[in-house]
Amino acid sequence: MSDKNPFGGKGGMPDLGALMKQAQRLQADVARAQEELASATVDASSGGGLVTVTINGHFELQKIAIDKTVVDPTDVGMLQDLVVAAVNQAVARMRELSKEKMSGLMGGMNIPGMPGMF
Repeated sequence: MSDKNPFGGKGGMPDLGALMKQAQRLQADVARAQEELASATVDASSGGGLVTVTINGHFELQKIAIDKTVVDPTDVGMLQDLVVAAVNQAVARMRELSKEKMSGLMGGMNIPGMPGMF
């Protein structure tokens, strides 16, 4: 059996330099992925496409399109429900996109302080 440390260090000590380089690479990869996500957008719709929304990677609503046939002054509640449903669907899609992007970098690790992100 070898006395070599799996981290590459000598005498049973981890190679801190190598660990630091790996952490810096990971940090740079995460920063790059966050930049990509910030510029990403997702669309979602409800009511069979009667309401469509676009959100960005910061989860900010960028655009909303409402078909004029769904605008009924006697049933504002239905329009409100369609908007809420479309926005919630877009948020869910952006969360999934974020999760996919980041979990690939993290190898499926659960990062403390970032619940729901990965």
